[in-house]
Amino acid sequence: MSQEKVNQYKEAKKNRKEIEKKAKQKALYVKVIGGIVAAILVVWLGYSAVVTIQNAEGPTVSVDTTAISDYVNDL
Repeated sequence: MSQEKVNQYKEAKKNRKEIEKKAKQKALYVKVIGGIVAAILVVWLGYSAVVTIQNAEGPTVSVDTTAISDYVNDL
């Protein structure tokens, strides 16, 4: 190995704990932010679905009950 590689290895070995700590912190931040974004998306989709369902009007149905009324009145 060249002297430059040896020096790089020694430097990495000396700072290994700090490097690992930073990597773990970064991974944790990514997981937390990813979880928050996922939760926001789920809440937004659920809210949109509820609003859409509540605002949707079903088909209007009208029933002509005059025949039934006439039959009951004839009894």
